[in-house]
Amino acid sequence: MSAAITLLLLGLALLGAPLFAVIAASALIGFQSSDIDLSVVLIEFYRLAEMPILLAIPLFTFSGYLLSESNAPRRLVHLTGALLGWMPGGLAVVSLVACAIFTAFTGASGVTIVALGALLYPALAQAGYNHRFSLGLITTSGSLGLLFAPSLPLILYGVIAQQLGVGGSITIDDLFLAGILPGLLMVAALSVWSMWVNRGQPLHGFAGTKIGKALREAMWELPLPFIVLGGIYSGYFAVSEAAAVTALYVLVVEVMIHREVRYSDLPRIIRESMVLVGGILVILGVSLASTNYLIDAEVPTRLFDAIREHIKDPLTFLMLLNVFLLILGMMLDIFSALVIMVPLLLPIALGYGINPLHLGIIFLANMQLGYFTPPVGMNLFIASYRFRVPVMQIYHATLPFFFILLLTVLIITYLPALSLYLPGRAGP
Repeated sequence: MSAAITLLLLGLALLGAPLFAVIAASALIGFQSSDIDLSVVLIEFYRLAEMPILLAIPLFTFSGYLLSESNAPRRLVHLTGALLGWMPGGLAVVSLVACAIFTAFTGASGVTIVALGALLYPALAQAGYNHRFSLGLITTSGSLGLLFAPSLPLILYGVIAQQLGVGGSITIDDLFLAGILPGLLMVAALSVWSMWVNRGQPLHGFAGTKIGKALREAMWELPLPFIVLGGIYSGYFAVSEAAAVTALYVLVVEVMIHREVRYSDLPRIIRESMVLVGGILVILGVSLASTNYLIDAEVPTRLFDAIREHIKDPLTFLMLLNVFLLILGMMLDIFSALVIMVPLLLPIALGYGINPLHLGIIFLANMQLGYFTPPVGMNLFIASYRFRVPVMQIYHATLPFFFILLLTVLIITYLPALSLYLPGRAGP
């Protein structure tokens, strides 16, 4: 592909052309210039449609949208508050845990800020928490949880890695396990810091009756993690089957038992959730076609050789990778970043001996941080709009959280055992 065409496509992307159109154009032009039949693009869509795991994406997305439309977020906050609210800085820890769980199911950090921010921000203010701390906490925790199952970005990374067919067998089950300890590290680090900063807050006594009431309220949502993880790792469900059971369970609970989502709302919720899924799948299909062209043209190999000339050891590569991914997280949404960059980065990382599971966790941990990295992290503007606060004030509020999570990203990067221990234990 000529440099002029490449610059033209980059210009169109910067001017706001749909991303799938730019990627598709690059693939079609590349195949045409190589005298390869353009039907290979359609074949990639067919290959994508044949993947059983693909069913999990729309089903988990629909479940997340249903949960966000109900009062499940309020019940989740009440439950975590009853269990953890008695600790120093307990309400801050409640906010972190509730947001992490909610983001794991919704997969979209902006949804978490909008849905839980309305509950948590007034509660934090009423409890006497510092205004700046509260803003930073909610903005940051809006992306916390992307490493926990059934996070849609985790599934998407697995789909892309499987389609590339490099680095051995990569399963969604292993990715779910790989994200647990790094995700817990991030939540724990922010929780410890929040407890220390707010150690002077008045404590509320441990109330068993309050816990009992919260458990009764959330009794129908409590089985969800056990359905997803327990069903998969006990061998009862495949990931796609667990997604189907989860979607049916959430539908029955929120529509028929709690009756918080009306039947008349279902078409709108289905439409909104499938618009997101459709966008992801279109970008994924054309990206896989583009990836085939790049592999045929040996672009990843040449890129690896060029990088290897200047970077000899894996540690330096990982450091530069973190910097690159942080910048990428500021500029692109996580789904676009995954489908565009994983096909290029995965072969290069394998050349440095980096495990594909570890790379996936590094990638998503950096993307999670990029959501609120100044100056253009998406969560900064969502929080500014949601709480009617100048964006510069949000910048300053998130800085302590940013540096704490940056430290955890470095630990995750340079301690691969954190990501690989549980998948290794689950192996044969």
